[in-house]
Amino acid sequence: MDLARSLTFALTSASMVAVARGEFALTTDSNCHCYQTNATQSNYFSHHRFFDFRSLQDHINVPNPIDNWDDSAGAPPTSDYFTNSQFADVWSIQNWSNSELIDLDNSTITDATLQMVNSPNNIYIERDEQQPDNTHLTLRTIRHHDFQSAAEFESVSEKYHFLSMRMEARTQGPPGAVTAMFTYRAPPNPEDTDLVQEADLEFLTRDPPHYVSFTNQPAWNSTSDIPGASHNVTFPGPGRRWSDWAEYRMDWTPGSSTWFVDGELASHITFQAPRDPSQVIFNAWSDGGSWSGRMPKGSTAYLQIRWIEMVYNNTDSHGQHSKQEKQSTCENVCSIDETSKIGTPVLVSAGYRQAVQTALLWSPVLVASLMSLVV
Repeated sequence: MDLARSLTFALTSASMVAVARGEFALTTDSNCHCYQTNATQSNYFSHHRFFDFRSLQDHINVPNPIDNWDDSAGAPPTSDYFTNSQFADVWSIQNWSNSELIDLDNSTITDATLQMVNSPNNIYIERDEQQPDNTHLTLRTIRHHDFQSAAEFESVSEKYHFLSMRMEARTQGPPGAVTAMFTYRAPPNPEDTDLVQEADLEFLTRDPPHYVSFTNQPAWNSTSDIPGASHNVTFPGPGRRWSDWAEYRMDWTPGSSTWFVDGELASHITFQAPRDPSQVIFNAWSDGGSWSGRMPKGSTAYLQIRWIEMVYNNTDSHGQHSKQEKQSTCENVCSIDETSKIGTPVLVSAGYRQAVQTALLWSPVLVASLMSLVV
């Protein structure tokens, strides 16, 4: 099987030894044949991406809100950072609206009470108020007088097939907004909501500040919520809030979605886990519906991100991933979990050949520890 199309790598668990972060030497992606992740499973992935928004001082630009619907949708990118190939080859900034969904007049698809449009004007680089020498990426959603503007960027590729993705982020704003990091595979038709495949990490600003929502969609149907699809979880550890900076991680693997906050297990759901290749999406939005609620007129909410990191498999047979085609064995195993420098892998084993299989090896001890969280 062509490794560019492989689903998940698996090596014998005996070949890896748990060590303290920082013990291994830093390396480069060109020296890595696969990437091992820690925690719930011995997962192995073929690709690595890191997007660092902390040192983009030349791209700082906080644009004024655009109060016109058409101008919001047609706004240009706020910085040439977003048109640079390093970003634009991987991510696409959106300007779609929910008008067509509202016109379907189907409350199972949407119960939005506000017209919402995604605007490139709502995605920008700004100075980090807690680290004034640094910057971060901001996605904002604004309640205008007669509509809502939102922010979304999604992966150009729709072929991510299992991954571990992370971000350092926080959410700020009044009740009525949603911010999210998620995988998404659209149903064949908008009406087929039961066929959507989606694993979500979401923050609802109407929730208490220590709540976070984890879901394998769909979470509802025409009659009620779907039991077992969603966990509304209190942050692990005392005093944590979604308005504070934290590291969030979501592992999508065959048969399950698993979420972590600052390295601590937060939730694990097997029910309705996505199966097929999907996109990766980040957004901040509100539509006045029952899920988001309504923001006060003139108010703004934000998803602020310092960095995004992913290790993943991708079934694209062309473009960026064909250039990274891997060999049929994994001689050099790398890790992004044991590194002393965020975004830079370390080499954890090298110089011998391990067969690649399209399977996962579970640790029985770790599986047992998760049973209380499995739905």
